[in-house]
Amino acid sequence: MAKKPVKRADRVEIVYSEKRWILLREMREKAIEIMDALETANLNCVTHGSIARGDVSTKSDIDVFVPNPPSSFLIESALDRAALIANKRILVQATPSYAAKGYIELDPRRVVSFPLMKMRSIERDFYRFGGEAALQTLRDDLRVIGVDKRLMLIEPTERGHVESSIVGKEDAVAKLLHVSVETVLDRVHALLRRDEVGRTGVFIKRELAPAETFEMVLDGLAARNPAVRRRRKLLE
Repeated sequence: MAKKPVKRADRVEIVYSEKRWILLREMREKAIEIMDALETANLNCVTHGSIARGDVSTKSDIDVFVPNPPSSFLIESALDRAALIANKRILVQATPSYAAKGYIELDPRRVVSFPLMKMRSIERDFYRFGGEAALQTLRDDLRVIGVDKRLMLIEPTERGHVESSIVGKEDAVAKLLHVSVETVLDRVHALLRRDEVGRTGVFIKRELAPAETFEMVLDGLAARNPAVRRRRKLLE
């Protein structure tokens, strides 16, 4: 079940159990393996979400994001050289206004994603909003501040983290996370709406065949779909 937004004014300290610290270390080791393969190929990447913040659970995923890839071929080649074999490759465009992205699923819990179009600033900020960590951050055993899907600000502490609702504190949170207020307001609106009406479908979701490339599939979609074509040209 998806986490629901929480609206409460108090700050609550969460103390991690030894089991949770062990889970975090194990998940970060798996993320480091993926990120090291990409960085070795000069592909800068980050991990984001609970693994960056530290508030992992047994349901957490390992999400690695490559913000500025030269091509999907270089990403896939880097993963192949490290024996990180794709289970699925999926092209997703969440809405007509969002950049299309490639998702390489190594298994249901480990995913590498990257944009196939230039992202707007607000789209790039989404990762900072949720908390993102570079490879060296993981190696240094550091955790970062970010907001989870409950709209709770997660602030790491020595014993775990302190959490508090960001609803009504959007300006302060934007400054704290170094993102735009527009980004924070957008995420608050989207997650509160999801809580009210449930998760809605995505604009485009297309699994690739073995012989297809992400760029090939995107070219075909753009040729047939004016909305994809317009978004692709938006920031050229």
